[in-house]
This record gives sequence, structure tokens and C-alpha cells, in this order.
Amino acid sequence: MMDNKEITRRVDHTLLSQAATWEEIKGICDDAIAYGTASVCIPPSYVKRAKEYVGDRMAVCTVIGFPNGYNTTAVKEFEIKDALANGADEIDMVINIGWVKDKKYEAVEREIRALKAACKENVLKVIIETCLLTEEEKIKMCEIVTNAGADYIKTSTGFSTGGATLEDIALFAEHVGENVKIKAAGGIKDLADAEHFIELGADRLGTSRIIKCLKG
Repeated sequence: MMDNKEITRRVDHTLLSQAATWEEIKGICDDAIAYGTASVCIPPSYVKRAKEYVGDRMAVCTVIGFPNGYNTTAVKEFEIKDALANGADEIDMVINIGWVKDKKYEAVEREIRALKAACKENVLKVIIETCLLTEEEKIKMCEIVTNAGADYIKTSTGFSTGGATLEDIALFAEHVGENVKIKAAGGIKDLADAEHFIELGADRLGTSRIIKCLKG
């Protein structure tokens, strides 16, 4: 059985609700620090205040092109630059899913490359929204994310028809390059579930449930 700290250090403690208030954001920041999570993942509008609040005690992650991914590349680049200027440490971007369906793979790769360049040394995680893709498309996205130089491939936004599955994490682990890590997001029910995702290859877990489980 995995130690709880081994799990929590992989958690992006997440609150992306449209109705999230500053008090709620502050609360997850406090919990993240107390439990030693990898980051807090929060809406862009709270990044500046959250980073001022946590300082160097916790990494702040935010989302770009969220949750639908169909913003133009220029808009996503601006969002990243704004987020970094406000103090974000990590960026989770959503791909243009329509481009994948249209097999515009070169355009998808160019966009990820451009956004990684905008991130500079900061971590870029690429959300491919697995619940909307075929297995063939998921495998292709593993190749594209690897070639584009992103740091992570991530399963889900949590705002579509499904979250991470164990099968998708196993598929990612088989097909991504050595330099790409895996983030499972959404659908993680409890500590036992989290352990299964990690065992299959997930390096990060996007969820709020793990800390809730630990708090009882």
C-alpha cells in the first residue's frame, strides 16, 4: 500500500468551478500547503492573488483555452503570458479537439509547440479530453505531445462527458515518449483509486477528492 504522502505529492489540488470564490480558493491553497501537494490548480482570474498568498510555499497552476480548447492559438498564447505575469508556475492547456477530428495534426502540434515556447521553463500540461477521442486519436495525441516538447499529457478537463480511466493511463504509458509525464484528471474517487492510477504510470493527479478523503 502506498504512503499517503507519496500520493499527495503528486496531486494538483484542483478547484475550477465557475462559482469558486476567493475564500474557497484560499481554502484549497491552505490544504495544499498543509498536505504537501504538487500544486493548486485554479482559474486564471485568481492566479495573482493566490500566488501573492502562497508565495514560495506552493506552486500555482492554471488552465488555458479552458474547457473547450477552440480558442485561437494567439488567444491561448496571450492567456499563458498573462498567467505567467500574474505568477503562475504551471500551465494546463486544452487542445483544439476539432482539429484532431479533422486530422489537422500538424496544426495541433504547431500550437502545442508555440504554447510550450510561451511557457519557457514553466511546466506545460496538454489536456486532450480523452472522453471525446477514439483510441486511434489518443495514440496520435501521445505522438504529437511527445514531438511538440510538452512536459505532460493530461486526460481531461473534468467539464466534458468523462474523466480519467485506468485504461487511458495504461494507453498513455505505452505510447508517450520518455520525456513526457502523465496526468490523470477527473474520475479519481479515493486513495485506493489514486494508487491504481499512479501504479499505471500517472505522475500527477488532478483532483480535489484526495485531500477531502484525508481530511475525513
